[in-house]
Amino acid sequence: MSTIRNPRPRTRPIYIYFSFLTLLAYLLAPEYILDIPTTYMLKNRLHATAPEVSLFRLLTGIPLYVAFLFGLVRDLWNPLGWRDRGYFLLFAPLTAAVFVWMAVTPISYRTLLVGMFMAMATFRFVQAAYQGLIALIGQEALMPGRLSTLSSSVFQLSLIAAALLSGAISESLSPSQTFSLMAVLMLVIAGFGLWQPTAVFGHAYDKPQAMGADFRGDIRRLLNHRAIYPAVLISFLWWFNPGLNTPVQFFLTSRLHASDDAYSNFLGVFAISFIPTYLLYGYLCQKIPPSKLLWWSTLVAVPQMVPLAFVHTASQALILAVPMGLMGGMATAAYFDLAVRACPPGLHGTLMMLVAAGVMLAQRGGDLLGANLYNSSPANGFLYCVIATTAVYAMILPVILFIPKELISTADGQRNPAMEAEMLAEIAAYEYPDWYIPLKK
Repeated sequence: MSTIRNPRPRTRPIYIYFSFLTLLAYLLAPEYILDIPTTYMLKNRLHATAPEVSLFRLLTGIPLYVAFLFGLVRDLWNPLGWRDRGYFLLFAPLTAAVFVWMAVTPISYRTLLVGMFMAMATFRFVQAAYQGLIALIGQEALMPGRLSTLSSSVFQLSLIAAALLSGAISESLSPSQTFSLMAVLMLVIAGFGLWQPTAVFGHAYDKPQAMGADFRGDIRRLLNHRAIYPAVLISFLWWFNPGLNTPVQFFLTSRLHASDDAYSNFLGVFAISFIPTYLLYGYLCQKIPPSKLLWWSTLVAVPQMVPLAFVHTASQALILAVPMGLMGGMATAAYFDLAVRACPPGLHGTLMMLVAAGVMLAQRGGDLLGANLYNSSPANGFLYCVIATTAVYAMILPVILFIPKELISTADGQRNPAMEAEMLAEIAAYEYPDWYIPLKK
């Protein structure tokens, strides 16, 4: 088994490629850009009830809850012989075809349900290819922290842009025009299948980090890879936030009697305020190892929601959204960095999509708990939500102790001989059994 060589990567082409890909992968995700338009179609055109809209969101979100299955397919299957570019070339047009069908089919509850479910499912393959690729390059180029910063920053901008775009779509376009536009936009992502920058794809799938086994072997390796468990659990706890979303929305509009746009304004300021500390993490991760940054960022993030307990007006909430966002930026980037580092060889798509599935379940579950806590007491319900969120965030601290120390011992750009040796040993252990199949190039 040869040693791992990591020549200094050309970072600028990597940044450019993943900036555009991240923007499109999140901006055009059906669960973001089409959430508002489809719910207004159901409410205003089909006169659906609130429970029917809620059920629609629940059912169409099923592919999100099992996203790790799409990641596992990405790690095992090599479409068109082009690996991740093959997924862009194949599944972005397939998602476009779903939207074309929705555009030419008379609108109904069943059409929207089936169409959105299919679009969510086919687009998961695009997401799996993106997530697996950025994690693979993050490991190979020794830049998990910097790519975490880039991904997290562009993700926030994408969500803001998707919210603005979805509102304009709802106001200006008919259902047929909406789905036709989405079909055209999907073809832009397909174009990434033709873009092959050497800095990203040059021998990316030849290196030890990309080596995998067959289905049985990969499942066995995944379960035996101890680094994945704290990474997945920490991300789940971070996104399990009973104090955000529905409780804040009702607190601002019902308790403080603010206008309906107060909640969207709060979320917008809150989201954009993450970016400065994302960038701070991108700078610090090149000088300080995650073994320290994880502790620092978590300690700062634990009381993130506490300021809302002292809010008496919507304007105060809007002001406090800035420090709240700043308190969470480094933690979000640090946890993404940890997930990238924790990926087993050849299973980057599986683990990253497992994290994504956990995030979605955490968001939905946290919001459900928060809504029940809020309704439990007219006077103190929102305070209970803040306390619950702070307690959940504090639970991250003991989990950090279970992260393998060698995994987080080096800063971005530094080689990690201990992890390299462990990775090579893992690959060697699965190299000779009869069921082992080298990763196709």
